[in-house]
Amino acid sequence: MKTYWRTGEPCVWGTGAALAATLLIAFILIIVVMINGLGVFWPAPLEELHLKDGSTLLGERIQREPVHDGEGFRRQYKIANRDLYGLDFRWIDESNIVDVRYPDEAIVLEREEHGDFFGYLKSLDTVDLVFAADIDLYQSLLASHRKVSEMREAVEQVDDEISKLSYKLEKVRRNLIKAEYQGLAKNNPKVLELKRNQAILQDDFKHLVEKQNQNVAAMRVHKAVFADTNGQEQQIILADMVRIYQPNQMGLLGKSWFYAGKLKELILGQPRESNTEGGLFPAIFGTVMLIFVMSLFSFPLGVIAAIYLREYAREGMIVRLVRIAVNNLAGIPSIVYGIFGLGFFVYGVGGAIDQMFYPEILPTPTFGTGGILWASLTLALLTVPVVIVATEGALGAIPREIREGSLALGATKFQTLMRILLPMSSPGIMTGLILAMARAAGEVAPLMITGVVKLAPALPIDGNFPFLHLDRKFMHLGFHIFDIGFQSPNVEAAKPMVFVTTLLLVLIVLTMSSIAIHLRNKMKKRYTFGTF
Repeated sequence: MKTYWRTGEPCVWGTGAALAATLLIAFILIIVVMINGLGVFWPAPLEELHLKDGSTLLGERIQREPVHDGEGFRRQYKIANRDLYGLDFRWIDESNIVDVRYPDEAIVLEREEHGDFFGYLKSLDTVDLVFAADIDLYQSLLASHRKVSEMREAVEQVDDEISKLSYKLEKVRRNLIKAEYQGLAKNNPKVLELKRNQAILQDDFKHLVEKQNQNVAAMRVHKAVFADTNGQEQQIILADMVRIYQPNQMGLLGKSWFYAGKLKELILGQPRESNTEGGLFPAIFGTVMLIFVMSLFSFPLGVIAAIYLREYAREGMIVRLVRIAVNNLAGIPSIVYGIFGLGFFVYGVGGAIDQMFYPEILPTPTFGTGGILWASLTLALLTVPVVIVATEGALGAIPREIREGSLALGATKFQTLMRILLPMSSPGIMTGLILAMARAAGEVAPLMITGVVKLAPALPIDGNFPFLHLDRKFMHLGFHIFDIGFQSPNVEAAKPMVFVTTLLLVLIVLTMSSIAIHLRNKMKKRYTFGTF
């Protein structure tokens, strides 16, 4: 028995069990998120319930569970029609259900506001839209909605033109303010040229707005009247409808096509309904760009710092204190980094940039407010200790004889570093980058005070010069989860989107980490010790 403990066999079994438990926990987490996230967009059948009190209910069954006293079961239904009922879900005891039907004519409407609507089509008022006489009312509704969708695309194109004009007007306004700040006279040729351009842009802007108002008015005259299962009618404008379908008539192919369309909207679409519906493209874009910009700062800084500490700095009290400080920085709560980023980057560096380059705009800040640049720098500081520790470990694992052999053959210390040490340690350096990216992707607390917002008006990259706008605020999947999961006015209705967003965030982290691991493995095969 003493030999058994002396050989360390229990430690081997203990570490193996700990690894197995960690993998099991991670696997269960991913499975739970996938189960709750992947099925969100699959069109569920609509059930029409006839209750003992004579009322009826139309909805999607969400779950079934035993009642509290242990006798019988109850069901939770999504009944939608928030503007009629004031709630999205309702619990029904199975003992109160008399009959259940699955009406083929039941319609689901996805709307811009007020959530979904479940009911039956009663009438259609499409004004000047004319269709063939042999199609039924539901097909006329679908055809009308396609026409209105084409009108909406025209409205969105004009919106893009208005946005570009607004950007140009803002640049001219800033230049006029700058000219006034510099003391230029009103009759100065530069000022006169700016005012002339401003007048032209304002006139174009006015005409575009008038055209947009006409397009919107023409689009919103088309309406339809629906009724819920109890006969209560509701008039809905076709322009407010995002998607129309009859789930009880859809086959497997139709449901699969519908599911694919919802996934496309999720990845490429814009959010709506306080971020609880629609797409997540701005949040996906902001998350990926944040990680990329953060890596551009943290990776070189961490590698250079580790190279100096391991290869150039003399061992002593100061170097030991620096290493202790680096290790301790990795354990500081992330919110502390957020406070530092707000004070140093936003108010300090950003305020200094505004004073130097944009004094005429003050007190309105340009860089002296939260933005993706300051959020990225804050996360770079948060993750740079991880890169330093990993790089130092990789450099320290290279035998001393490799260095001495290179120097003995006439190579300089810098040549030894660049041609031998860094290539051999690249797998370990990539490990540090992977850990840094994985941690940065999930951090939310520092972002909340350095630039992340619930809904960003524009992306950090667009078609307006200089194309890259690092001073802009941005959306982030982690903050999106916090916002809709805990700050939404209807948390129960937002729960499906929480799991979908979590699944997307996990997939982004896994994808970026997998790419980095692939590169690390290629480097490991190429620069393994046996090849030298």
